[in-house]
Amino acid sequence: MIVGIPREVKTDEYRVSLPPDGVRELVARGHQVLVETQAGEGSAFTDNEYIEAGAHIVYSADEAWNRADMVVKVKEPQPSEYALLREDLILFTYLHLAAAEELTHKMLETGITGLAYETVEDHEGRLPLLEPMSEVAGRMATQIVAQYLTKTHGGRGILMGGVPGVRPAHIVILGAGTVGSNAAQMALGMGASVTLMDINLERLRYAEDTLHGRLTTLYSNAANISTVIQSADAVIGSVLIVGARAPHLIRRDMLATMPRGSVIVDVAVDQGGCVETTRPTTHSNPTYYVDEVLHYGVANMPGAVPRTSSLALANATLRYVMRVADNGLIEALKADAGLAKGLNTYRGQVTQPAVAETFNLPLTNLQTIVWGDLVRG
Repeated sequence: MIVGIPREVKTDEYRVSLPPDGVRELVARGHQVLVETQAGEGSAFTDNEYIEAGAHIVYSADEAWNRADMVVKVKEPQPSEYALLREDLILFTYLHLAAAEELTHKMLETGITGLAYETVEDHEGRLPLLEPMSEVAGRMATQIVAQYLTKTHGGRGILMGGVPGVRPAHIVILGAGTVGSNAAQMALGMGASVTLMDINLERLRYAEDTLHGRLTTLYSNAANISTVIQSADAVIGSVLIVGARAPHLIRRDMLATMPRGSVIVDVAVDQGGCVETTRPTTHSNPTYYVDEVLHYGVANMPGAVPRTSSLALANATLRYVMRVADNGLIEALKADAGLAKGLNTYRGQVTQPAVAETFNLPLTNLQTIVWGDLVRG
């Protein structure tokens, strides 16, 4: 199979989908890898390193896309890339289609096969391709909170761990999954007081057993959220519903009850955000205020630490990329039901239930495609 690795074009995105070591693995298995020149520069991987790994360097995005059987990316296609989508191409990347109506319709119009990292599941129902970036984003979220709580960055002038005789920052974390637990671990390590909220009591029990420090766990409902944010120096939003838009747990009218200069870091912004006033921002222009509350809505947070993120992402994705390359799409999906759940679009059809529901589109049964249309195709 010919695998294309184009340079990421999303604003302030410095990651690359596969580092040279990943390319070497694919080449060793007989595949051809086309890497757009400077695709790895943002992550400190040079063209020469890719050449030494066996890649072919190409000098335009058109070539990386048009010659490939499968394009492997980090972020969803941008409008400048829509013309490169085509029916006989597999696209394997983060898609987050439930928060991207224009992209969803463009993928259906072109008939491209869309495999989404964020909906691939393992045998235990976990999200193995979302997890590494969730770990990065969770740990980064706490660092970002610490930065923006300082007065020089627009916050209240709060030190995360406080000092003797002065209380530490109070950090509220919505969601105790991978993002939330990593954010909590970092915040507790910095000495903050953390309230971790979730509707899953088992996650909260696990957090109490494994995390140490000034931790309070609290069941997530509207009344508890409304109460706890009144004393929050910062809120980290880390709510995830697989494939779907995140629910708005903090409404616009609730901001008035938060302390002036408090900080919201909404990691769920890729899926529409769990705070009503969240909108996507960039690393170049990351924050804005609503009702005197500072909002941080960067939609590709791990892109700020691209080398760590690129390596962590490839550690998780490479084995799935190789399955598709080695066996072809049909056999790879038939052999791995969890990988099949990554199929979001196929030949103009939506196969991901949350995406179909979000945009009121007809849903094609995944099993029908894997065992029916794909076989005939």
